[in-house]
Amino acid sequence: MFFEAERQNFFRPLNGKRRELVVACLRSLYESLHGPSADYSQNLTRDALKDLLAPTVQGLINNIAADSILDEDELSGLDNADDQQLTNALIRALLKDGWLETFGDRAGLVTAYRLTRAGKLFAEALWSLDRLRSRSRQRNVRSCRNALEAARKNIDAYDLVDAYDYAEKIISDLSEGVDYFQELVRRLMSEATHTPWDEFVAFLDRFEKEFKKQLTADNVERHRQAIRDSLSRLRNLEGDKVNAFESQLQDIAAWTHQERGDTAIFNWLLDRIEDRVEVACTAKHPELIKAMNIYMRRAASIVQQALMLQGGQSRQAYSRAIAQAATLEGDAQTGFLKRLGAAITVSEIRLLDPAAFKLRSASQRRKALTVTALPKVTRDARLQAAMQRSEAAAFTLSNQDVVDYIRGELRLQQRSVRLSSLPMQTATDVLQAMQMVEAVRASRDETLNAKKLPSRLHNAYYTGSDYQIEFNHDSDPNPA
Repeated sequence: MFFEAERQNFFRPLNGKRRELVVACLRSLYESLHGPSADYSQNLTRDALKDLLAPTVQGLINNIAADSILDEDELSGLDNADDQQLTNALIRALLKDGWLETFGDRAGLVTAYRLTRAGKLFAEALWSLDRLRSRSRQRNVRSCRNALEAARKNIDAYDLVDAYDYAEKIISDLSEGVDYFQELVRRLMSEATHTPWDEFVAFLDRFEKEFKKQLTADNVERHRQAIRDSLSRLRNLEGDKVNAFESQLQDIAAWTHQERGDTAIFNWLLDRIEDRVEVACTAKHPELIKAMNIYMRRAASIVQQALMLQGGQSRQAYSRAIAQAATLEGDAQTGFLKRLGAAITVSEIRLLDPAAFKLRSASQRRKALTVTALPKVTRDARLQAAMQRSEAAAFTLSNQDVVDYIRGELRLQQRSVRLSSLPMQTATDVLQAMQMVEAVRASRDETLNAKKLPSRLHNAYYTGSDYQIEFNHDSDPNPA
Protein backbone atom coordinates (compact mmCIF):
# COMPACT_ATOMS: atom_id res chain seq x y z
CA MET A 1 0.00 0.00 0.00
CA PHE A 2 2.97 2.31 0.42
CA PHE A 3 3.49 2.59 -3.35
CA GLU A 4 -0.10 3.57 -4.16
CA ALA A 5 -1.73 6.92 -4.87
CA GLU A 6 0.60 9.88 -4.36
CA ARG A 7 3.48 7.64 -3.17
CA GLN A 8 3.53 5.40 -6.23
CA ASN A 9 7.01 6.61 -7.26
CA PHE A 10 8.17 7.81 -3.84
CA PHE A 11 11.82 6.75 -4.16
CA ARG A 12 12.25 7.89 -7.77
CA PRO A 13 14.16 11.11 -6.79
CA LEU A 14 16.69 8.95 -4.89
CA ASN A 15 17.28 6.65 -7.85
CA GLY A 16 18.57 9.09 -10.43
CA LYS A 17 21.80 10.68 -11.52
CA ARG A 18 21.31 13.63 -9.15
CA ARG A 19 20.36 11.58 -6.09
CA GLU A 20 23.18 13.13 -4.06
CA LEU A 21 21.75 16.58 -4.70
CA VAL A 22 18.24 15.40 -3.77
CA VAL A 23 19.48 13.94 -0.45
CA ALA A 24 21.35 17.15 0.40
CA CYS A 25 18.23 19.24 -0.31
CA LEU A 26 16.07 16.95 1.83
CA ARG A 27 18.51 17.29 4.72
CA SER A 28 18.50 21.05 4.37
CA LEU A 29 14.70 21.11 4.20
CA TYR A 30 14.30 18.95 7.32
CA GLU A 31 16.85 21.06 9.21
CA SER A 32 14.87 24.19 8.40
CA LEU A 33 11.41 22.77 9.17
CA HIS A 34 12.01 20.35 12.06
CA GLY A 35 15.64 20.71 13.16
CA PRO A 36 16.89 22.21 16.44
CA SER A 37 17.03 25.70 14.88
CA ALA A 38 13.66 25.49 13.12
CA ASP A 39 11.50 28.63 13.01
CA TYR A 40 7.90 27.67 13.81
CA SER A 41 6.52 31.19 13.58
CA GLN A 42 6.20 31.26 9.77
CA ASN A 43 5.21 28.75 7.11
CA LEU A 44 7.37 27.96 4.09
CA THR A 45 6.20 29.73 0.93
CA ARG A 46 7.30 29.02 -2.65
CA ASP A 47 9.87 31.82 -2.68
CA ALA A 48 11.21 30.85 0.75
CA LEU A 49 11.51 27.23 -0.39
CA LYS A 50 13.51 28.27 -3.45
CA ASP A 51 15.77 30.49 -1.31
CA LEU A 52 16.29 27.59 1.09
CA LEU A 53 17.28 25.06 -1.58
CA ALA A 54 19.26 27.45 -3.83
CA PRO A 55 22.52 27.45 -1.75
CA THR A 56 22.53 23.64 -1.59
CA VAL A 57 21.93 23.35 -5.35
CA GLN A 58 24.65 25.91 -6.13
CA GLY A 59 27.13 24.17 -3.82
CA LEU A 60 26.64 20.65 -5.20
CA ILE A 61 25.63 21.28 -8.79
CA ASN A 62 29.16 20.68 -10.11
CA ASN A 63 30.16 17.98 -7.60
CA ILE A 64 27.55 15.34 -8.48
CA ALA A 65 28.80 11.81 -9.01
CA ALA A 66 29.36 11.01 -12.66
CA ASP A 67 28.26 7.37 -12.52
CA SER A 68 25.38 6.57 -14.83
CA ILE A 69 22.03 5.12 -13.76
CA LEU A 70 19.89 3.17 -16.14
CA ASP A 71 16.71 4.98 -15.07
CA GLU A 72 16.73 8.55 -16.36
CA ASP A 73 14.47 11.10 -14.67
CA GLU A 74 13.44 14.70 -15.32
CA LEU A 75 16.44 16.01 -13.33
CA SER A 76 19.06 14.14 -15.36
CA GLY A 77 18.64 16.09 -18.59
CA LEU A 78 18.89 19.60 -17.09
CA ASP A 79 21.88 21.84 -17.60
CA ASN A 80 24.14 22.35 -14.59
CA ALA A 81 24.64 26.00 -15.46
CA ASP A 82 21.02 26.95 -14.74
CA ASP A 83 20.65 26.45 -11.00
CA GLN A 84 17.24 28.20 -10.89
CA GLN A 85 15.77 25.80 -13.42
CA LEU A 86 17.23 22.85 -11.51
CA THR A 87 15.77 24.13 -8.22
CA ASN A 88 12.30 24.49 -9.75
CA ALA A 89 12.52 21.02 -11.28
CA LEU A 90 13.61 19.57 -7.94
CA ILE A 91 10.61 21.13 -6.17
CA ARG A 92 8.24 19.77 -8.83
CA ALA A 93 9.75 16.29 -8.51
CA LEU A 94 9.42 16.26 -4.72
CA LEU A 95 5.80 17.43 -4.99
CA LYS A 96 4.95 14.91 -7.70
CA ASP A 97 6.49 11.90 -5.92
CA GLY A 98 5.01 12.54 -2.47
CA TRP A 99 7.89 14.12 -0.52
CA LEU A 100 6.35 17.60 -0.35
CA GLU A 101 2.76 18.80 -0.15
CA THR A 102 1.01 22.17 -0.25
CA PHE A 103 -1.55 23.62 2.14
CA GLY A 104 -3.34 26.93 2.60
CA ASP A 105 -1.80 29.38 5.05
CA ARG A 106 -4.81 31.18 6.50
CA ALA A 107 -2.70 33.80 8.25
CA GLY A 108 -0.78 34.91 5.15
CA LEU A 109 -3.44 33.90 2.59
CA VAL A 110 -0.78 32.12 0.51
CA THR A 111 0.07 28.56 -0.50
CA ALA A 112 2.71 27.07 1.81
CA TYR A 113 4.86 23.95 1.57
CA ARG A 114 5.73 21.22 4.06
CA LEU A 115 7.04 17.68 4.14
CA THR A 116 4.47 14.91 3.97
CA ARG A 117 4.39 12.43 6.83
CA ALA A 118 6.30 9.86 4.81
CA GLY A 119 8.65 12.53 3.51
CA LYS A 120 9.34 13.78 7.01
CA LEU A 121 10.14 10.29 8.33
CA PHE A 122 12.60 9.48 5.54
CA ALA A 123 14.10 12.98 5.53
CA GLU A 124 14.67 12.66 9.27
CA ALA A 125 16.52 9.38 8.69
CA LEU A 126 18.76 11.01 6.05
CA TRP A 127 19.29 14.01 8.35
CA SER A 128 20.11 11.82 11.36
CA LEU A 129 22.70 9.83 9.38
CA ASP A 130 24.54 13.07 8.71
CA ARG A 131 24.67 14.01 12.40
CA LEU A 132 27.82 13.18 14.34
CA ARG A 133 26.15 12.44 17.66
CA SER A 134 23.83 9.66 18.71
CA ARG A 135 20.17 10.20 19.51
CA SER A 136 18.59 9.49 22.86
CA ARG A 137 15.98 6.74 22.99
CA GLN A 138 13.63 8.10 25.65
CA ARG A 139 11.44 10.89 24.35
CA ASN A 140 9.39 12.72 26.96
CA VAL A 141 9.50 15.90 28.96
CA ARG A 142 10.05 14.10 32.26
CA SER A 143 13.33 12.71 30.94
CA CYS A 144 14.52 16.27 30.24
CA ARG A 145 13.61 17.33 33.76
CA ASN A 146 15.29 14.30 35.37
CA ALA A 147 18.43 14.69 33.24
CA LEU A 148 18.81 18.33 34.31
CA GLU A 149 18.50 17.34 37.97
CA ALA A 150 21.06 14.57 37.50
CA ALA A 151 23.44 16.96 35.75
CA ARG A 152 23.24 19.42 38.66
CA LYS A 153 23.73 16.78 41.35
CA ASN A 154 26.45 14.72 39.66
CA ILE A 155 28.21 17.49 37.66
CA ASP A 156 28.06 15.17 34.66
CA ALA A 157 28.07 16.69 31.19
CA TYR A 158 26.55 13.53 29.67
CA ASP A 159 23.35 14.17 31.61
CA LEU A 160 23.27 17.72 30.24
CA VAL A 161 23.66 16.48 26.65
CA ASP A 162 20.88 13.95 27.27
CA ALA A 163 18.66 16.77 28.53
CA TYR A 164 19.36 18.67 25.30
CA ASP A 165 18.38 15.60 23.25
CA TYR A 166 15.19 15.16 25.27
CA ALA A 167 14.31 18.84 24.79
CA GLU A 168 14.62 18.44 21.02
CA LYS A 169 12.45 15.32 21.08
CA ILE A 170 9.69 17.14 23.00
CA ILE A 171 8.93 19.23 19.89
CA SER A 172 9.39 16.19 17.64
CA ASP A 173 6.79 14.24 19.63
CA LEU A 174 4.31 17.12 19.53
CA SER A 175 4.88 17.67 15.80
CA GLU A 176 4.30 13.98 15.13
CA GLY A 177 0.98 14.19 16.99
CA VAL A 178 -0.06 17.26 14.97
CA ASP A 179 0.79 15.49 11.69
CA TYR A 180 -1.18 12.43 12.83
CA PHE A 181 -4.36 14.41 13.48
CA GLN A 182 -4.00 16.38 10.26
CA GLU A 183 -3.72 13.10 8.37
CA LEU A 184 -6.88 11.84 10.09
CA VAL A 185 -8.74 15.01 9.08
CA ARG A 186 -7.61 14.62 5.45
CA ARG A 187 -8.91 11.04 5.43
CA LEU A 188 -12.22 12.19 6.88
CA MET A 189 -12.66 14.75 4.13
CA SER A 190 -11.65 12.35 1.34
CA GLU A 191 -13.79 9.44 2.63
CA ALA A 192 -16.71 11.37 4.07
CA THR A 193 -19.22 9.00 2.48
CA HIS A 194 -18.18 6.19 4.84
CA THR A 195 -18.63 6.39 8.59
CA PRO A 196 -15.06 6.36 10.09
CA TRP A 197 -15.77 3.83 12.84
CA ASP A 198 -12.54 1.85 12.42
CA GLU A 199 -10.27 4.90 12.36
CA PHE A 200 -12.08 6.43 15.31
CA VAL A 201 -11.68 3.24 17.37
CA ALA A 202 -7.98 3.13 16.41
CA PHE A 203 -7.64 6.76 17.52
CA LEU A 204 -9.26 5.99 20.89
CA ASP A 205 -6.84 3.09 21.39
CA ARG A 206 -3.83 5.26 20.54
CA PHE A 207 -5.14 8.08 22.70
CA GLU A 208 -5.32 5.72 25.69
CA LYS A 209 -1.78 4.47 25.11
CA GLU A 210 0.07 7.62 23.98
CA PHE A 211 -1.78 10.91 23.95
CA LYS A 212 -3.36 10.44 27.39
CA LYS A 213 0.10 10.21 28.93
CA GLN A 214 1.38 13.06 26.77
CA LEU A 215 -1.42 15.34 27.97
CA THR A 216 -1.19 14.37 31.68
CA ALA A 217 2.03 12.92 33.11
CA ASP A 218 4.22 14.16 30.23
CA ASN A 219 2.42 17.48 29.78
CA VAL A 220 5.06 20.06 28.97
CA GLU A 221 3.09 22.77 30.78
CA ARG A 222 3.12 20.68 33.95
CA HIS A 223 6.93 20.36 34.00
CA ARG A 224 7.72 23.78 32.54
CA GLN A 225 8.38 25.55 35.84
CA ALA A 226 10.43 22.65 37.23
CA ILE A 227 12.69 22.76 34.15
CA ARG A 228 13.04 26.53 34.55
CA ASP A 229 14.10 26.08 38.19
CA SER A 230 16.64 23.41 37.25
CA LEU A 231 18.12 25.67 34.57
CA SER A 232 18.30 28.55 37.06
CA ARG A 233 20.14 26.40 39.59
CA LEU A 234 22.58 25.24 36.92
CA ARG A 235 23.29 28.84 35.90
CA ASN A 236 24.03 29.71 39.55
CA LEU A 237 26.63 26.98 40.05
CA GLU A 238 30.03 27.92 41.40
CA GLY A 239 32.82 28.76 39.00
CA ASP A 240 34.80 25.54 39.45
CA LYS A 241 31.72 23.40 38.71
CA VAL A 242 30.93 25.40 35.61
CA ASN A 243 34.55 24.96 34.45
CA ALA A 244 34.24 21.21 35.04
CA PHE A 245 31.10 21.14 32.88
CA GLU A 246 32.80 23.17 30.14
CA SER A 247 35.88 20.91 30.16
CA GLN A 248 33.76 17.76 29.76
CA LEU A 249 31.59 19.34 27.07
CA GLN A 250 34.65 20.26 25.02
CA ASP A 251 35.27 16.52 24.58
CA ILE A 252 31.75 15.10 24.19
CA ALA A 253 29.91 17.99 22.50
CA ALA A 254 32.28 19.02 19.73
CA TRP A 255 29.30 19.01 17.35
CA THR A 256 28.14 22.32 18.85
CA HIS A 257 31.01 24.38 17.43
CA GLN A 258 29.26 25.09 14.14
CA GLU A 259 26.04 26.30 15.83
CA ARG A 260 27.02 28.08 19.04
CA GLY A 261 29.63 30.52 17.71
CA ASP A 262 31.68 32.15 20.48
CA THR A 263 29.28 31.27 23.31
CA ALA A 264 30.39 28.79 25.96
CA ILE A 265 29.04 25.28 25.35
CA PHE A 266 27.54 25.10 28.85
CA ASN A 267 25.58 28.34 28.50
CA TRP A 268 24.59 27.51 24.90
CA LEU A 269 23.11 24.16 25.90
CA LEU A 270 21.13 25.71 28.76
CA ASP A 271 19.76 28.44 26.47
CA ARG A 272 18.81 25.92 23.77
CA ILE A 273 17.02 23.67 26.28
CA GLU A 274 15.06 26.65 27.59
CA ASP A 275 14.17 27.80 24.07
CA ARG A 276 12.97 24.34 23.03
CA VAL A 277 10.77 23.99 26.09
CA GLU A 278 9.31 27.49 25.61
CA VAL A 279 8.56 26.80 21.93
CA ALA A 280 6.90 23.53 22.88
CA CYS A 281 4.70 25.30 25.46
CA THR A 282 3.78 28.36 23.41
CA ALA A 283 3.53 26.91 19.89
CA LYS A 284 3.52 23.14 19.45
CA HIS A 285 1.43 22.05 22.47
CA PRO A 286 -1.46 24.44 21.64
CA GLU A 287 -1.17 23.34 18.01
CA LEU A 288 -1.57 19.70 19.09
CA ILE A 289 -4.66 20.54 21.17
CA LYS A 290 -6.14 22.49 18.25
CA ALA A 291 -5.48 19.68 15.74
CA MET A 292 -7.04 17.13 18.09
CA ASN A 293 -10.06 19.38 18.63
CA ILE A 294 -10.56 19.84 14.87
CA TYR A 295 -10.47 16.09 14.29
CA MET A 296 -12.88 15.36 17.14
CA ARG A 297 -15.38 17.96 15.94
CA ARG A 298 -15.32 16.77 12.33
CA ALA A 299 -15.48 13.09 13.28
CA ALA A 300 -18.43 13.79 15.60
CA SER A 301 -20.15 15.74 12.81
CA ILE A 302 -19.78 12.88 10.33
CA VAL A 303 -20.97 10.30 12.87
CA GLN A 304 -23.96 12.49 13.72
CA GLN A 305 -24.85 12.80 10.05
CA ALA A 306 -24.63 9.01 9.65
CA LEU A 307 -26.97 8.49 12.59
CA MET A 308 -29.42 11.04 11.19
CA LEU A 309 -29.39 9.28 7.82
CA GLN A 310 -30.07 5.95 9.48
CA GLY A 311 -32.94 7.51 11.43
CA GLY A 312 -34.30 9.05 8.24
CA GLN A 313 -34.19 5.70 6.50
CA SER A 314 -36.23 4.12 9.32
CA ARG A 315 -38.81 6.91 9.10
CA GLN A 316 -38.96 6.56 5.31
CA ALA A 317 -39.87 2.87 5.79
CA TYR A 318 -43.18 3.88 7.37
CA SER A 319 -43.87 6.27 4.50
CA ARG A 320 -43.22 3.56 1.93
CA ALA A 321 -45.51 1.15 3.85
CA ILE A 322 -48.36 3.70 3.83
CA ALA A 323 -47.84 4.40 0.13
CA GLN A 324 -47.84 0.68 -0.69
CA ALA A 325 -51.03 0.09 1.35
CA ALA A 326 -52.72 2.93 -0.53
CA THR A 327 -52.03 1.25 -3.86
CA LEU A 328 -53.66 -2.05 -2.81
CA GLU A 329 -57.39 -2.83 -2.63
CA GLY A 330 -59.66 -5.42 -1.05
CA ASP A 331 -58.17 -8.64 0.25
CA ALA A 332 -54.67 -7.72 -0.90
CA GLN A 333 -54.69 -4.58 1.22
CA THR A 334 -56.15 -6.47 4.22
CA GLY A 335 -53.47 -9.18 3.98
CA PHE A 336 -50.71 -6.58 3.70
CA LEU A 337 -51.97 -4.68 6.75
CA LYS A 338 -52.17 -7.92 8.78
CA ARG A 339 -48.59 -8.79 7.93
CA LEU A 340 -47.51 -5.21 8.70
CA GLY A 341 -49.38 -5.25 12.01
CA ALA A 342 -47.67 -8.49 13.04
CA ALA A 343 -44.29 -6.93 12.25
CA ILE A 344 -44.84 -3.78 14.33
CA THR A 345 -46.68 -5.25 17.31
CA VAL A 346 -43.64 -4.50 19.52
CA SER A 347 -43.94 -0.78 18.70
CA GLU A 348 -45.82 1.66 20.93
CA ILE A 349 -47.59 4.66 19.44
CA ARG A 350 -48.51 7.67 21.52
CA LEU A 351 -50.57 10.59 20.22
CA LEU A 352 -50.50 14.10 21.63
CA ASP A 353 -53.70 15.60 22.95
CA PRO A 354 -54.72 18.48 20.63
CA ALA A 355 -56.11 20.32 23.68
CA ALA A 356 -52.56 20.65 25.00
CA PHE A 357 -51.67 23.05 22.16
CA LYS A 358 -52.65 26.62 23.07
CA LEU A 359 -51.63 29.91 21.57
CA ARG A 360 -49.86 32.35 23.85
CA SER A 361 -51.51 35.63 24.68
CA ALA A 362 -49.85 38.96 23.90
CA SER A 363 -48.91 39.51 27.56
CA GLN A 364 -47.20 36.11 27.75
CA ARG A 365 -45.17 36.84 24.60
CA ARG A 366 -44.04 40.20 26.01
CA LYS A 367 -43.05 38.51 29.28
CA ALA A 368 -40.93 35.97 27.40
CA LEU A 369 -39.15 38.73 25.51
CA THR A 370 -38.31 40.60 28.72
CA VAL A 371 -36.90 37.45 30.31
CA THR A 372 -34.58 36.74 27.39
CA ALA A 373 -33.36 40.36 27.11
CA LEU A 374 -29.70 41.01 27.89
CA PRO A 375 -29.11 42.44 31.40
CA LYS A 376 -27.92 46.02 31.67
CA VAL A 377 -24.57 46.74 33.29
CA THR A 378 -25.08 49.01 36.29
CA ARG A 379 -22.77 51.74 37.50
CA ASP A 380 -21.92 49.74 40.64
CA ALA A 381 -20.89 46.73 38.57
CA ARG A 382 -18.62 48.87 36.39
CA LEU A 383 -17.11 50.48 39.49
CA GLN A 384 -16.46 47.09 41.09
CA ALA A 385 -14.77 45.79 37.91
CA ALA A 386 -12.58 48.91 37.76
CA MET A 387 -11.60 48.45 41.42
CA GLN A 388 -10.62 44.83 40.79
CA ARG A 389 -8.45 45.81 37.81
CA SER A 390 -6.77 48.55 39.87
CA GLU A 391 -6.07 46.18 42.76
CA ALA A 392 -4.54 43.62 40.39
CA ALA A 393 -2.36 46.26 38.69
CA ALA A 394 -1.20 47.79 42.00
CA PHE A 395 1.14 44.85 42.69
CA THR A 396 2.45 44.43 39.14
CA LEU A 397 5.84 45.80 38.10
CA SER A 398 7.42 45.73 34.67
CA ASN A 399 10.63 43.70 34.42
CA GLN A 400 12.16 46.46 32.32
CA ASP A 401 11.47 49.04 35.05
CA VAL A 402 13.13 46.80 37.63
CA VAL A 403 16.19 46.32 35.39
CA ASP A 404 16.46 50.07 34.79
CA TYR A 405 16.29 50.67 38.53
CA ILE A 406 19.10 48.23 39.39
CA ARG A 407 21.29 49.56 36.57
CA GLY A 408 20.89 53.03 38.02
CA GLU A 409 21.89 51.78 41.49
CA LEU A 410 24.96 50.02 40.10
CA ARG A 411 26.12 53.12 38.25
CA LEU A 412 25.48 55.27 41.33
CA GLN A 413 27.39 53.08 43.79
CA GLN A 414 30.10 51.95 41.31
CA ARG A 415 30.15 48.46 42.84
CA SER A 416 28.06 45.33 43.13
CA VAL A 417 24.75 45.50 45.01
CA ARG A 418 23.22 42.92 47.34
CA LEU A 419 19.50 42.44 47.64
CA SER A 420 19.82 42.69 51.42
CA SER A 421 21.37 46.17 51.06
CA LEU A 422 18.50 47.64 49.01
CA PRO A 423 15.97 49.89 50.81
CA MET A 424 12.73 48.30 52.03
CA GLN A 425 10.71 51.40 52.96
CA THR A 426 7.78 51.21 50.53
CA ALA A 427 5.71 48.49 48.91
CA THR A 428 7.40 49.23 45.58
CA ASP A 429 10.83 48.63 47.16
CA VAL A 430 9.72 45.25 48.49
CA LEU A 431 8.21 44.19 45.16
CA GLN A 432 11.34 45.28 43.28
CA ALA A 433 13.57 43.26 45.60
CA MET A 434 11.38 40.16 45.26
CA GLN A 435 11.29 40.49 41.44
CA MET A 436 14.91 41.60 40.92
CA VAL A 437 16.57 38.28 40.08
CA GLU A 438 13.75 37.15 37.80
CA ALA A 439 13.80 40.48 35.93
CA VAL A 440 17.58 40.37 35.41
CA ARG A 441 17.48 36.83 34.00
CA ALA A 442 14.34 37.33 31.92
CA SER A 443 15.79 40.42 30.24
CA ARG A 444 18.72 38.38 28.83
CA ASP A 445 20.92 41.43 29.41
CA GLU A 446 24.50 40.20 29.03
CA THR A 447 25.87 43.20 30.94
CA LEU A 448 24.12 42.18 34.19
CA ASN A 449 24.80 39.13 36.31
CA ALA A 450 22.86 37.81 39.34
CA LYS A 451 24.92 35.51 41.59
CA LYS A 452 23.40 33.53 44.44
CA LEU A 453 25.13 34.01 47.81
CA PRO A 454 25.36 31.43 50.61
CA SER A 455 23.85 33.91 53.08
CA ARG A 456 20.09 34.39 53.62
CA LEU A 457 18.00 37.56 53.32
CA HIS A 458 15.81 38.39 56.33
CA ASN A 459 13.58 41.45 56.70
CA ALA A 460 10.18 42.35 58.04
CA TYR A 461 8.40 41.28 54.83
CA TYR A 462 9.94 38.02 53.57
CA THR A 463 12.83 35.59 53.93
CA GLY A 464 14.78 34.12 51.00
CA SER A 465 18.12 33.64 49.31
CA ASP A 466 20.41 36.64 49.03
CA TYR A 467 21.83 37.58 45.62
CA GLN A 468 24.66 39.79 44.44
CA ILE A 469 23.92 41.77 41.28
CA GLU A 470 26.80 43.30 39.36
CA PHE A 471 28.02 44.26 35.92
CA ASN A 472 29.96 41.63 34.04
CA HIS A 473 33.70 42.23 33.94
CA ASP A 474 33.73 42.53 30.16
CA SER A 475 30.83 45.04 30.09
CA ASP A 476 30.95 48.80 30.30
CA PRO A 477 29.04 49.98 33.41
CA ASN A 478 29.30 53.63 32.41
CA PRO A 479 26.13 55.16 31.02
CA ALA A 480 28.04 56.56 28.04
